[in-house]
Amino acid sequence: MSGPRNQIDVFLEHPSAGRWAKRVRTQAVGLVRALELRGVALAVTLTSDRRIRALNRRWRQKNHATDVLSFPGGTPPPGWPGPLVLGDVVISLDTARRQAKQQKRSLSSELERYLAHGVLHLLGHDHHRPAPARRMAALEDRLLGGPGMVRAVMRPRAVQRR
Repeated sequence: MSGPRNQIDVFLEHPSAGRWAKRVRTQAVGLVRALELRGVALAVTLTSDRRIRALNRRWRQKNHATDVLSFPGGTPPPGWPGPLVLGDVVISLDTARRQAKQQKRSLSSELERYLAHGVLHLLGHDHHRPAPARRMAALEDRLLGGPGMVRAVMRPRAVQRR
């Protein structure tokens, strides 16, 4: 018996996102499985810099494009039959392409980094303080089999402010 099923949907808002839908869904299924989540719903949207900038401006009051945004699903209402809605991960395909090229990574691995980062935010992880950042970085590294997004921006422990 496999337990409650997960529901993972990929939405395409970018004109060239179609070719990435299946791969991103497969990556999302793998991440959810690696995190041992059962009976959850996750939506992933591949969008443009223009659209993610509008979302970032509206929800975070930051008027610039970003790589990935996470929108947690929140607490379900009493009696909700399931699945538990993790939330939405919105990824800028434009930013992913630029960063992949700049960092000499494949676009697929860049998308997976953004996806892992976004899903961990949906699960309550954060990277604004040193201890939680180290925990989130370790989880990203484990999920990705190498350095994730948090590790790339963390300062060495010796120079972190306390």
